[in-house]
Amino acid sequence: MSLHAQLLLLLINTILSLSPAQRLAKRFQRTPHKQAPQSTIITIACTTVTMRLPYTPNPPQPADPAEEAIVSRITARRAPRPLQPLDLTLLHSPPVADGWNSFLGAVRTQTIVPADLRELAISRVAVVNRAWYEWMHHAPLAVGAGVPKAAMDWLKGQAGDLAEPSVAAEGTDLFGEGQWAALLLADEMTRDVQVSDETFAKVKGLFGEREVVELVATVACYNCVSRFLVALDVGERNATGPDAPAAH
Repeated sequence: MSLHAQLLLLLINTILSLSPAQRLAKRFQRTPHKQAPQSTIITIACTTVTMRLPYTPNPPQPADPAEEAIVSRITARRAPRPLQPLDLTLLHSPPVADGWNSFLGAVRTQTIVPADLRELAISRVAVVNRAWYEWMHHAPLAVGAGVPKAAMDWLKGQAGDLAEPSVAAEGTDLFGEGQWAALLLADEMTRDVQVSDETFAKVKGLFGEREVVELVATVACYNCVSRFLVALDVGERNATGPDAPAAH
């Protein structure tokens, strides 16, 4: 190989060994009459928010006939909807998923509490606990049960004490007497655990003993649900707020 060819090959190898930034610098070193363009390099970190545990497979893969029966019961309660992210999380422990399904099924489908009161109470729990996955599912059900959407829009912005006079003045204009009593019950149970005598007297004066027990059980149940959802970030809603589109 001639000396000229050897020098050319050495130059090519040297250029190829440089990084793109170094090549650019060399280019402008060779042409000093040109100024390198000023640019801002923006690094965008693309991250996908995921639940803190992996979801179990969907369709489920039961290990034995007992687990298969559990999956069948949960699937039957969800029908015609598919299994939800909550189900696919709970199925890490099929016995817990089975008990959960039975308890939630009783609260949701076997109580005599009117649907608007039930869904309002659940929605209030969701707002106080910032359980937006829970809100996403139950606020539309409250509207479907007759609660005005404007009232639900107001409710989702009320993170503080509903008994505060200025808040109560607005709330009692938006909700019926029974609805407001259910909201106060849910608010105090969720925020303070204890329920004031005044609020309990309102609830007891409006509802029978079975309805009182069922309302209290509903609020307690969905405090359990919301704490499970938020602790594991089921549905990836912890950081989204109430108005983000559903990811699932």
